[in-house]
Amino acid sequence: MDPNMAETILYLAPMRGFTDHIFRKTYAEHFTGLDCAVAPFIATGKNTTYKKKHIKDLWPENNPSLPVIPQILSSNAKDFTEFANFLFDSGYGAINWNLGCPFPMVARKGRGAGMLPHTETIQAFLNEVLPKIKPGLSLKLRLGWETREDILRLLPILNSFPLEELIIHARTGVQRYQGDVDLEGFQACVSASRHSLVYNGDIRTLEDFRSLSERFPGVHKWMIGRGCLTHPFLPQCIKQNRPDIENELERRKNFLEALFHGYNDVLDGPGHVLNKMKGFWQYFAPAFSGHEKTIKRIKKIRNPDEYLKLLAELFEFSEP
Repeated sequence: MDPNMAETILYLAPMRGFTDHIFRKTYAEHFTGLDCAVAPFIATGKNTTYKKKHIKDLWPENNPSLPVIPQILSSNAKDFTEFANFLFDSGYGAINWNLGCPFPMVARKGRGAGMLPHTETIQAFLNEVLPKIKPGLSLKLRLGWETREDILRLLPILNSFPLEELIIHARTGVQRYQGDVDLEGFQACVSASRHSLVYNGDIRTLEDFRSLSERFPGVHKWMIGRGCLTHPFLPQCIKQNRPDIENELERRKNFLEALFHGYNDVLDGPGHVLNKMKGFWQYFAPAFSGHEKTIKRIKKIRNPDEYLKLLAELFEFSEP
């Protein structure tokens, strides 16, 4: 490992519907480089009695290799506190509060990134929650809902709270996952925050990482989401600071087959499994030449045998 990369810490981003425990376990069995993962959020609900079945994605036996930080989506301090302490009693010493989900059905309820314009609401929430919760707390947030002014108002307030770290996606909520990341906005956060920061947003290649780490030399923690699905070797490339990978085709093929079998073991029926895998191919396909044709072929598949046959053909005739 390059000595300059020794302190680099890489997180797997929470991608709801994708980076669940089946994906995380399978990924960790085939690739290296990630240090931990933030799990897709679990939303709190009123009058909920939390039981182990509610956190199956977080069970230790389902996460044997890659350390996991649970993430909570909530705008209710009492519900959040109860669930946070339940997670602590279940073995989790750190949790994450989701202030970054950009989807309108979440934001309209004043949760996720929809809460970012409401600085006083966030302050009141933290004032109530932090004295009562047992685990350490980090936040995952965006630069704001519509503009970066949201986070620039919020950071001086967050500086007064004992938070583990801030994971900042360098986009606004209304951008969702489109448009350019706002690197000037993230730099403003670096200047304004006293907390440890994790950068998130469009780390898709080793060159992306090198450029970002050069621009933000004081940042040593990085979160990768879509880039990790399309280029699963990316964390390893970052840690070794070079792009060459041994046995790339074989390892990628083995991973995709194992991922299929992992979901096939737990999901109900071949249709459910195929729909799951087809969803992944929006991220997997760009790694292959002629990826638009590949996606069309994947969408036409009707049974698991066809899927596995096509997978074999892709690796026989295509070069990722």
